[in-house]
Amino acid sequence: MSNQSSHDHRTAGRGESTDGQDANTLERYFPSIAKPIRVTSFWLAIVLPFFYVPLLVTGLSSGTETGIFLGLLVLNLGALYVGHSYRSEDEH
Repeated sequence: MSNQSSHDHRTAGRGESTDGQDANTLERYFPSIAKPIRVTSFWLAIVLPFFYVPLLVTGLSSGTETGIFLGLLVLNLGALYVGHSYRSEDEH
């Protein structure tokens, strides 16, 4: 029984989903540009939070600033979702 849970842990650590759907959807619909999209999304998810800092330091005093912050947050969540299964070439 512990053998099964360790297998699940190793699979999750490699970024593979248990049903295989999530990791292959982008490759199925956009096979030629899937890898660049994943790489860009991965790095975008890392960089976007730095843009939160100036907005939060000055405060979200206007509706525009709040909208920009929420837009960045949604964009960041989307980038995390798309880029989470990116693996560098040296891991293969």
